[in-house]
Amino acid sequence: MDPDAVAKAFVEHYYRTFDSNRAGLANLYQEGSMLTFEGAKTQGAQAIAAKLASLPFQQCLHNISTVDCQPSGPAGGMLVFVSGSLQLAGEQHALKFSQILCSILLGWN
Repeated sequence: MDPDAVAKAFVEHYYRTFDSNRAGLANLYQEGSMLTFEGAKTQGAQAIAAKLASLPFQQCLHNISTVDCQPSGPAGGMLVFVSGSLQLAGEQHALKFSQILCSILLGWN
């Protein structure tokens, strides 16, 4: 399977879920997963989902501009850099964002 296609599909799923059902993101994390957001570290699937649910906006729409990926480690991991804009409900101007997603996707190579 093409790593770039896997990364693009994962990113589309991640942000579609973020925009429509943030609590559903818990299924994409493990207990060893960590989210660092504005300097605060949050570990574990449920804690990360709670952190994302506590963000001060309820509705948003991500517009992805770039998805760059590379293999990471011998276990089939992938490091994915995403950038784009985030449109918040009721706001006139979109915000720029970037995020690094690191996932272990066994069997993609």
